[in-house]
Amino acid sequence: MANEKQQPTDKTLHITYACSAIGVKFDQKATVRRLGLVRLGETVEQPDTPAIRGMIHKVRHLVRVEEVSV
Repeated sequence: MANEKQQPTDKTLHITYACSAIGVKFDQKATVRRLGLVRLGETVEQPDTPAIRGMIHKVRHLVRVEEVSV
């Protein structure tokens, strides 16, 4: 099971950069950037995969997430 490839789902996530990353650890700032967020208040759409969910969990205090069915 651990070696299974991630299967894309029909769900997407709308991720909004809600709180400034000033004063947080460098790896959290990098995670916000890897999610595609640059400016405060910006919203991006990402597929609902375990990797994206893990990134969101790491910076959950900086972002807001909404699940959207396609």
